[in-house]
Amino acid sequence: MKQNKYDDEHFFTEYKKMERSVKGLEAAGEWHMFEPLLPTLQGKTVLDLGCGFGWHCRYAREQQASSVIGVDLSANMLQQARELTDDLGITYVQLPIEEIAFDDEQFDVVISSLAFHYIKSFEDICKKVFDYLKPGGTFVFSVEHPIFTARDEQDWYYDDQGNRLHWPVDHYQTEGLRTTSFLADNVMKYHRTLSTYMNNLIAAGFTLAAVKESVPSEAMLKEIPGMEDENRRPMFLIISARK
Repeated sequence: MKQNKYDDEHFFTEYKKMERSVKGLEAAGEWHMFEPLLPTLQGKTVLDLGCGFGWHCRYAREQQASSVIGVDLSANMLQQARELTDDLGITYVQLPIEEIAFDDEQFDVVISSLAFHYIKSFEDICKKVFDYLKPGGTFVFSVEHPIFTARDEQDWYYDDQGNRLHWPVDHYQTEGLRTTSFLADNVMKYHRTLSTYMNNLIAAGFTLAAVKESVPSEAMLKEIPGMEDENRRPMFLIISARK
C-alpha cells in the first residue's frame, strides 16, 4: 500500500501551516528557478502530477493554458485544491501517480513539484509521461536533491552549541527507500542518484533541456534568517526535458 501521510490529520494540519501552503508559489523555495523552465502555457494542455493544493494548476490557467488536470493521492490535498479553485478549466483527480493512465499525446506540458521522491520507480513515470506528451512537449519537475535524500537523517551535523557544521552525505550510491522525518516520523521517501534521474529520462526518449540545483533567491536571503545556509548544499533538483 502506498503511504499517504497527507491524509493523516496531524500531518496535514502541520503541512497547512507551512509558508508554501499559506502563500503559494511565491513562498516555495524553488519557484524562482522552476518558473523560468516552463514553456509558454497559452493554449496548452497541462498535467500536474502531485498537484497538492493546486497552486501550479491555477498558475497554468492564469497563463491561459487551455485545460489542466491535477493528480494527487491525498483527499485532503484535493479538498483544499477544490476550495481554492473556481475554474472549470481545471480538473482534479484523486489517484496515485504510479497509476495514472492517459491517452498517448494528450498533453503539451507535464509538471510535478516535489512528488517523485515519494515514488518507488521514476523510470516507470518517465515512460508514461513520454507517451502522454505530444511531440515537442515539455516535462518540468522538481524533487528533493539526492544530496538531501541520501541519508535517513535529512539534517545538518551540529556542534555541541547547536551550530551547523556541515551537511553529511552517506550511502549515496545505495538507491531505494529511506524512512525519515518531515512534519512527522516514519515518512517514506525514495533516494536515487542525480545520474539515475537524468539517465531514466534519456532512456525514455527525452532530451534534457536544463538541470538546476537550487539556491535561495536574493529576496529569501534578505528576508529569512539562516537562509544563507541553503547556499552550502542544494535542497532541490529541478529538471526540464523535451520529447
